[in-house]
Amino acid sequence: MQLQREAPDPLYQQIKESLTVAIRAGEFEPHQRLPSERELSEQYGVSRMTVRQALQALVRDGLLYTRVGKGTFVAEPKIDQQLRRLTGFSQDVTARGGKPSSRVLEAQVVEATPEVAAALRMTPGSEVIRLTRLRLSNDTPLAIETAHLPFARFSGLLSHDFAVESLYMVLGQEYGVALTEAEQVLEAAVADVDEVRLLELTPPAAVMRMQRLTVDSEGEPVEYVLSTYRGDRYKFRFHLQAGR
Repeated sequence: MQLQREAPDPLYQQIKESLTVAIRAGEFEPHQRLPSERELSEQYGVSRMTVRQALQALVRDGLLYTRVGKGTFVAEPKIDQQLRRLTGFSQDVTARGGKPSSRVLEAQVVEATPEVAAALRMTPGSEVIRLTRLRLSNDTPLAIETAHLPFARFSGLLSHDFAVESLYMVLGQEYGVALTEAEQVLEAAVADVDEVRLLELTPPAAVMRMQRLTVDSEGEPVEYVLSTYRGDRYKFRFHLQAGR
């Protein structure tokens, strides 16, 4: 692409658009390394700083990702997450042909905060199981998930290894719990320091924060989950119908 140096669009923006077209046209495969900043600056006839601006913008948009000391690579297309059915992370990843895994960051019994107690219809200070996991697909971190469950109802839950076991499967098989309904709230945010580190993001990075309350067939709250999803890897799809 020949840059239009007299055009109102900044040069870095033109380079960004040129690379976007090339990526979407399949000229670069997912996880393929892009030419270096020096090579791109020679190709476009601009400074390396201008190229760096374009690459950083593409990283923020989720089209590229960086590896320290290795370069800049093409990201996979965003995960199109349908929010129609009640499923767990492992089930979602498996359905897309990926290999789900988890890293347990915290698994303990704690006192319920007012927020958690209200969601689970418990007295503040009641004991809850707090299970925080880093969720991965094909060894790529995609989300941080903290689930809260009533300890009195699921007192033996932490005997399981949730680095390899599915929480929803254990709830169904060991406790006979049928999860039937959930209410979710999504909001956009900027990743904090811990989220950047755990999700291997390039700051400033956008994330999606989700609150989910799941109930059983009797309408009793089972889990209250706070999750953070990578904004560069996910897009959430809703199906809406007009009211009659």
